[in-house]
Amino acid sequence: MKNLKQYNVIDLFAGCGGLTDGFEQTKHFNTVACVEWDEYAIQNLKKRLKDKWHYKNVDDFVLRFDIQQTDKLFKGWSNDDKYGSSVGLDKLISGQVDVIIGGPPCQAYSMAGRIQDKNNMKLDYRNYLFESYLSVVEKYKPKLIIFENVQGILSACPDGEKITSKIQKAFKKAGYHILSDLKNALFDVADFGVPQHRKRVIIFGIRSDIYKRFDKLLNEFYEVYMPAHKVKKFQTVRDAIGDLPKLLPIHGTAKIAYTEDTNFFNHKARYQSDRDKNIFKLLTQDIENGTNKYSDISSLKKLYTKITGKESNIHKYNVLKWNEPSNTIPAHLCKDGLRHIHPDSTQARTITVREAARLQSFDDDFEFIGPQTEQFKMIGNAVPPKFARVLADVVYEILLKLDL
Repeated sequence: MKNLKQYNVIDLFAGCGGLTDGFEQTKHFNTVACVEWDEYAIQNLKKRLKDKWHYKNVDDFVLRFDIQQTDKLFKGWSNDDKYGSSVGLDKLISGQVDVIIGGPPCQAYSMAGRIQDKNNMKLDYRNYLFESYLSVVEKYKPKLIIFENVQGILSACPDGEKITSKIQKAFKKAGYHILSDLKNALFDVADFGVPQHRKRVIIFGIRSDIYKRFDKLLNEFYEVYMPAHKVKKFQTVRDAIGDLPKLLPIHGTAKIAYTEDTNFFNHKARYQSDRDKNIFKLLTQDIENGTNKYSDISSLKKLYTKITGKESNIHKYNVLKWNEPSNTIPAHLCKDGLRHIHPDSTQARTITVREAARLQSFDDDFEFIGPQTEQFKMIGNAVPPKFARVLADVVYEILLKLDL
């Protein structure tokens, strides 16, 4: 049963629902609309809201749509070959929208994306998706906003002006205060109990007419409210996945590469060749035995070249460390898991969907559906629910403080 004091939330670029899940966990927020264009993410978000949070009309308010088409998003659309039909947000939303959360796709701002793109992502339309976010903010005028993105947004400069400068000007024009200096807006989710190092920028905004001492409150968000939720001890890879059933390699088969545990949802190893299994065993035993022959980037790059005959500017292999948080869980896991090798040498594999989900702090009752590659992608794109819960708790504290 949800608590009486509730606030209405819209989640934009919602993905499979990492942010929404954290806000729902508090029982203080009511999800009135979600917008996401990806087909598989929408399916998972609807399933979660229905099965876990007991929403009945998910097909009505969880909208698969291109947020750039803002007029249709507000007024509705019909018989679209890709997006079907909807009455639009204006008819779905009644009453005050208290909070809008979300963050545009991060690829245009990420350092990796800029390195790999010949134009440094300067021509990527995703650089300006924050404008669509702000269009919804201007329309429904929430009291507070949470805007999430990757660390690279702090240095992104696609047309000569920093994206953060554009965002600050746009928020001010829309009637919202955010920090002028975002140096304190970068958080590592590991500091908040997520078993993974993952740095994300959180832009917190306040509607101009609801609080005069906005500078003080903005600084308190970053310097008082958020730090109060930091944990004293990191959660490690062992804490997150150490109790999951082992999946052992089967050599010499064309179809089945590992044993399976059918009693644990989403815990199935992806297919690997015998060559890769041998590499994984070599690297994990190197750590277990303390030989540390492959402990530096140079040796890992040389090993990759020796094995594959190819050269790479980055090291392809990384073994998770039992007693540390994981490295960042990326959407790239949909392509391969070479930088997320399971630390147990007897298993000689990369991590499963369930292990990726746990390292992202998804609960085990969050069951992912769709192709395995899509499951990895949506998990990697998500805001860790445990960190989202912290954001939700802080937003709730502030709403109560302001008596809104």
